[in-house]
Amino acid sequence: MFREPTPFSSSSSSSTAACGCHAETGNGVALAANLHVDSPFVASTLSGASHRHPGRTEPVAKTPPPVDLPRIERAVREILLAIGEDPHRDGLKETPRRVAKAYSQIFSGLREDAATHLARVFQEQTDDTIICRDIEFYTVCEHHLLPFFGKVHIAYKPDGRQVVGLSKLARTVEVFARRPQVQERLTNQIADALMQFVTPQGVAVIIEAEHLCMKMRGVGKQGSDMVTTAYRGCFKDATPARTDVLNMMLRKQR
Repeated sequence: MFREPTPFSSSSSSSTAACGCHAETGNGVALAANLHVDSPFVASTLSGASHRHPGRTEPVAKTPPPVDLPRIERAVREILLAIGEDPHRDGLKETPRRVAKAYSQIFSGLREDAATHLARVFQEQTDDTIICRDIEFYTVCEHHLLPFFGKVHIAYKPDGRQVVGLSKLARTVEVFARRPQVQERLTNQIADALMQFVTPQGVAVIIEAEHLCMKMRGVGKQGSDMVTTAYRGCFKDATPARTDVLNMMLRKQR
């Protein structure tokens, strides 16, 4: 049975276990608190809100410039030289080009808008909780540029008027996963996007992930994973109903 982690503060988000490369915890603060502030083209964690919701004050996010593939290639060649490799040898000649192409896909979420996917809603008069479990994701830790990956579980309680297309939940995960990330922020961004664009009564998001920055470097601990949670709306307070939902979200397939 799921036992909720002891909160570190009065925040609506918490994390269990420990990631070897960072110690921050999600705090569910306003959207702007989750920004990559050193990135000149990012104006909001959730993009394009103000032109879709007249009267709201959220800024419209600016689209970043296209991926500079030649610049990535030059950087990869420099890295190969810096570690003592020969970028001109057979096995590495095409590596800079391959890495540049891979990065353009891995970080494609920087140029995508969660609102585009979550706008696809269906009129349905239900307020029963909907759960989507085991959404696979792969992303890159922004501290060491090493992968972390796992599964996202999402529950939301509709407002009694509309539900969102099921595949759009997975696409929303992809939008935020395909960026330099930390798990705490990823959890909060998914929850905030659902609350903003689907307007349910409440949202709960759980992410279970393995971090290669902890396994293949540094402390080198195998077999550990990290769990983060984000609660919004009617799921924010710890109640027996929320515990029941969390147990369903984490129940393993048989």
